[in-house]
Amino acid sequence: MKKSTKIKTWAFFMRLGNRCGCHQREDRSFKIKGWQFPICSRCTGILVGQLLGILIYIFQFRIPIYISCIFLLIMFLDWYIQHKNIRESTNIRRFITGTLAGIAQVAIFIEIIFILVDIFNKMIG
Repeated sequence: MKKSTKIKTWAFFMRLGNRCGCHQREDRSFKIKGWQFPICSRCTGILVGQLLGILIYIFQFRIPIYISCIFLLIMFLDWYIQHKNIRESTNIRRFITGTLAGIAQVAIFIEIIFILVDIFNKMIG
């Protein structure tokens, strides 16, 4: 692939990452062969976690709400500790806590769908 095509492709994905709401800070993003990943390490983790959450559901495993809340709390604490300048997070830690949060988001979303389906079934039932 030509270098100009690589740059255009990279720029497209960078714009897409920005439109998704990621801050895209270079120091908080992974790099692949010198190219900054289009979303930061935490957003990458969230995306990976959401995909894992879907797989977890497909394999018929349900994560309890309290576990999902703990996963979200772990990511919040990592962000908060860094935000208050207590300790700087690392890209690996951001990725791991983001992955947990992404799994939790899918699990909570699925639970909400089940609750709404139950309510709907009782209404028409």
